[in-house]
Amino acid sequence: MSQGQTNPYLRTKILTASPQELRLMLYEGALRFCHQAKESLQRKDFEASYNSLTRAQRIVLELSTSLNHQVAPELCSRLSALYTYIYRRLVDANVQREHGPVDEAIELLRYEKETWELLMRS
Repeated sequence: MSQGQTNPYLRTKILTASPQELRLMLYEGALRFCHQAKESLQRKDFEASYNSLTRAQRIVLELSTSLNHQVAPELCSRLSALYTYIYRRLVDANVQREHGPVDEAIELLRYEKETWELLMRS
């Protein structure tokens, strides 16, 4: 399936998901693209790594812009700073063509995803 086509299962999953589930999907997508980028960098396939890193950057940007600063301003401010840092590490990985910054982004995103899953369960 090409990028222009939409997976009907995924479309339905997104349209029926709660806001909490959508945020979890964003974390999962960012992690998936980071792992793809890391593999591409190791193969020295810089075009594929660029594409994966760019997609991960867009997801991190969405995570940041979707914060509701009116509900919890201090928490949102801290999360915004974290997402900005992750975004910069992904840009660094793209510019430097090294997987070290991607590894750091993966660890931070994994921690955030696990925290979000715990919040969803409670």
